[in-house]
Amino acid sequence: MSSPRTLQALARLADLTPRQIATELDRYIVGQAEAKKAVAIALRNRWRRQRAPEAIREEISPNNIILIGPTGVGKTEIARRLAKLAGAPFIKVEASKFTEVGYVGRDVESMVRDLVESAIDMVRSERESEVEDLAHERVDERLLDLLLPPPPPEPKPEPAAQPAGVHHTPSDDALGVFLVSGSGAVVKETADPAQDRYKRTRDKLRQLLLDGKLEDREVEVEVTPQAPMFDVLASQGAPEGMDNISDMLKEMLPKRKKKRTVKISEARRILFEQEIDKLIDIEDVTSDALERVEKLGIIFLDEIDKIAGERSQMGGPDVSREGVQRDLLPIVEGSNVQTKYGMVKTDHVLFIAAGAFHVSKPSDLIPELQGRFPIRVELKPLTEQDFVRIMTEPENALTKQYAALVEAEGAKLEFGADGIAEIARIAALVNERMENIGARRLHTVMTTLLEDVLFDLPDRGTETISVSSAVVRDRLKAIVEDEDLRKYIL
Repeated sequence: MSSPRTLQALARLADLTPRQIATELDRYIVGQAEAKKAVAIALRNRWRRQRAPEAIREEISPNNIILIGPTGVGKTEIARRLAKLAGAPFIKVEASKFTEVGYVGRDVESMVRDLVESAIDMVRSERESEVEDLAHERVDERLLDLLLPPPPPEPKPEPAAQPAGVHHTPSDDALGVFLVSGSGAVVKETADPAQDRYKRTRDKLRQLLLDGKLEDREVEVEVTPQAPMFDVLASQGAPEGMDNISDMLKEMLPKRKKKRTVKISEARRILFEQEIDKLIDIEDVTSDALERVEKLGIIFLDEIDKIAGERSQMGGPDVSREGVQRDLLPIVEGSNVQTKYGMVKTDHVLFIAAGAFHVSKPSDLIPELQGRFPIRVELKPLTEQDFVRIMTEPENALTKQYAALVEAEGAKLEFGADGIAEIARIAALVNERMENIGARRLHTVMTTLLEDVLFDLPDRGTETISVSSAVVRDRLKAIVEDEDLRKYIL
């Protein structure tokens, strides 16, 4: 039985038909309709599976996909946007980084562990957004306690013994004095003037804190320092299999606290993290994350053609490449993988593989692995006209990105239609004369084109910068015509 939060995540897919999924992908990716159609069906099938009768549900396997096409045509972007659309845990791994068991390198199970870490981060981020306001309120109260510690309570005097039959009536001093304020509200003053002064001072400090006027004031906070060894592991990445050991050692070592004097701005960050940790149930986060991995996880396995292996003269594929494939097979087929958060079943994780397959072919994969990727889609190389669309249609188009960067300095950047066409022509031309890197060539061309503009921008004021075909030719003509310059700059 799925948890309510996982069901809520799956419910998002109910409103996304395959056609709507493809339309959403169109907002960021130009062309490649066949690939969008294939991934849209695979994503919708996840929701359909949850609606299937329980007796058959576990038998329905995900339709894993191989995207075939040269670099820079949108393979990775399709998978990434699909995962974002579904709110699913997602990682991208390169198959060429793995080695056969027994060799030095990453083992294939590490990609499942990485996917779990991604899911933990995703779920924790969701929980943080839910309790963020409450955490900020608690942080403000703790900062006020640090700025103005509450006065120690005064010892209560022992009540005097009363003669039998005498009943004591509380005086005005014991009950406090009730006053009528200017607005007509009845306000009770305590009998303790020191307590009243403390409350008034605290209210003034709270207002100053909210107005941001105390950010440079220093306070003393308690922190739990991390052991240097764990700092090194965190910064450089723990060796394979060391993450569980380091966590065990952390639990065994005593939790020592240390006091630091920091500014309010820094103390706010430290205290916020502490309050978030108190408010979030890490066991609930872990349980939800593991369930999302098993039911919604997507692993993008790039460069799978690099482990396909050409057939050698001996009649078989390269031994180490075939070994990696055989190690991958149980993960893709469905197996139990031990992570530091618990066991994860990969039976219903969606695998999207991708590769250029210039030298090898999908049929060069071992037959068992081929069978686990029943859907194969060939992505088309990008044309000059595609480059024009890429720079104008997507919501994150390069032209819009550069315009936003220039606008940050108060200036304005405008691309004429002829200027965009000329950039597309040069990018397509360079791809033809050199290695074809697809849409990534637009990045190198745009960076070179606008280098001087971005360098001089703070000194140019708020003028409007227009990019026409003449400007593009003038800036890039020498580079395009010089083979050596073109090779090293574009």
